[in-house]
Amino acid sequence: MEPIYEGKAKKLFTTDDPEVLRMEYKDDATAFNAQKKAQFENKGKLNKAITLLMYQMMEEKGVPTHLVSDVDEVNLMVKRVDILMVEVIVRNLAAGSFLKRTGMAEGTEFKIPIVEFSYKSDELGDPLINVDYAREMEIATPEDCAFLKKQALVINDVMTEFFLECGMKLVDFKIEFGKDSSGQIVLADEVSPDTCRLWDATTGKKMDKDRFREDLGGVMEGYEEVLARLEKARG
Repeated sequence: MEPIYEGKAKKLFTTDDPEVLRMEYKDDATAFNAQKKAQFENKGKLNKAITLLMYQMMEEKGVPTHLVSDVDEVNLMVKRVDILMVEVIVRNLAAGSFLKRTGMAEGTEFKIPIVEFSYKSDELGDPLINVDYAREMEIATPEDCAFLKKQALVINDVMTEFFLECGMKLVDFKIEFGKDSSGQIVLADEVSPDTCRLWDATTGKKMDKDRFREDLGGVMEGYEEVLARLEKARG
């Protein structure tokens, strides 16, 4: 198995099947476009377990993902996909960078979820873009973007309901998509407290990477609690 990619939180390796890759989750944590860095023991293990559980749940709900199979504590087998350079953010409540751009109060609930696109580029800081940008940059067609928005809202509905069953509010999340060998656009990368803002539905306690971003402490304890609640809900 040859390494073909290493990102901030994961590594990808080839396998005997040219259409399947091994995805390894790392213990590295980054924030603010990798300006803040740290390592947390078992972070990769927790994010892999949460992603696997979330992907299995979404597949059952009819949302196609790049998941192929489980491997071990920090690895999954996934379909080889061409990642679209358009990241999709869905916001249900005001938080994070949205506050800096608008001045709204944290936790303000939106009447309708807000969908944003950003250009997947660490060098440029993942800037916000729109459909016209994507078209002219030739990173996604208008048809691709329409599908991404529609699918992201489906995923939001599925995840919001599931997390609420687990006593958590899905504040917002960022997801990536890729095209498989047949041209189908599927959910890729990961779904974890690294990519989702999750607040306890009763207390409002933050249970995601904001604990690292905001130096709140108890980062892995938050991730562990998320996994424990998801596992309990899944039986």
